[in-house]
Amino acid sequence: MITDYERLAAMNKDYLWHPFTQMKDYYHSEPLIIERGEGIMLYDVQGRAYYDGFSSVWLNVHGHNVPELNQAITDQLGRVAHSTLLGMANVPAIELAEKLVGITPKGLNKVFYSDSGATGVEIAIKMAFQYWHNQGVHGKTKFITMKQAYHGDTIGAVSVGAIPLYHDVFRPMLFPSHVIPYPYAYRHEGGETGALEATLTALRSLLETRADEIAALIVEPIVQGAGGIIIMPPGCLREMAALCRKHGVLLIADEVATGFGRTGAMFACDLEDVSPDLMVIGKGLTGGYLPVAATLATDEVYGAFYADYQDQKTFFHGHSFTGNPLGCAVALASLKLFEEWNLVEGVRTKASFVESKLAALKDRPYVGEIRQKGLMIGIELVRDKVSREPYDWAERIGVRASLRARELGMLTRPLGNVIVFIPPLVSNEAELDAMTDILAESILHVTEGG
Repeated sequence: MITDYERLAAMNKDYLWHPFTQMKDYYHSEPLIIERGEGIMLYDVQGRAYYDGFSSVWLNVHGHNVPELNQAITDQLGRVAHSTLLGMANVPAIELAEKLVGITPKGLNKVFYSDSGATGVEIAIKMAFQYWHNQGVHGKTKFITMKQAYHGDTIGAVSVGAIPLYHDVFRPMLFPSHVIPYPYAYRHEGGETGALEATLTALRSLLETRADEIAALIVEPIVQGAGGIIIMPPGCLREMAALCRKHGVLLIADEVATGFGRTGAMFACDLEDVSPDLMVIGKGLTGGYLPVAATLATDEVYGAFYADYQDQKTFFHGHSFTGNPLGCAVALASLKLFEEWNLVEGVRTKASFVESKLAALKDRPYVGEIRQKGLMIGIELVRDKVSREPYDWAERIGVRASLRARELGMLTRPLGNVIVFIPPLVSNEAELDAMTDILAESILHVTEGG
């Protein structure tokens, strides 16, 4: 008799196409099929339990099946599930907008909703472009991005992306962007100081010669996510913001991954008191429950669109589910839990514990670097510690380490040779202790044979 797992696995193979997944490989593996979640644990249809060691792709904040968040959605369902924001409003969308303005960097006073980080970035790019157009400045049409940047998978977001593996195949479809280096100290011969100077020199040179054609710089502040959990040297973001202001270029902060406590501050920009012109948030906005994102803008940006009807300066952009009441309601409940549980301060304490637990890995022969900001951790594995020679892509070292972690009861997903550890923010010390033990054992198993 066929089991439920066998039935679902067959249907999965026949009908689903998974994102960022080579399906030929996937079909020859034993697929993991999640049935339910509780706290920071996920359970598959065969009853096996796993720690959610990457927050279900970096977005879960409070854990799974949280009573307060469940209740917020249930309560809103009793009122209305969806009502458009095109020319009208709904209560949770208004209340959430007020709350977001109160917790984001100073000056971001207008909230434009969407349904994912990628669409939020798309909105920011279009806002920046039209901001200059509406003021009669038609030459500022280009964007600056950073090497190995990832901002989502819609066409505009890919156009300001710079990960060759993900983006090069689509290059003929895209608009070109200027690319400057992200300060990757481990891979720079000058270390942190050299990497910082290389980034700032490249940006300064570009702005001094091309600012009249550049609409905005888009950056993943403090931590570059999909590029490998790369940490900016102190002061880098602040200097980049100052250069943009000096040369009349807008700054777009992509806080989709770094926002909502991940870095030990509510937003990464807060770590250096940077107030961007546009900021994109998503992932943790709803606690990881529903697909809601937002693009926040300053009054100055908003003012370029505020005009008489006949001037046709309207921002002609929108999504069917923009400002969805269910999503906004659970986001409000999530932010309430941040306050009640003092979650951001707790991240700092937990980050210190994780750092101490992982310290023993630093001297292992195949661990090149451990990068951490708050509860965003990337461990780069290398074939040779002295030369920093990377493992060949075909060796799948990151994949193998992640599969070993799964065998030991924790889920994560690598970034090439970088093992990612981004646990839910509510993880307690005992849970972090268990997860870091699994992480270390997985790495040692694939690199040293046990």
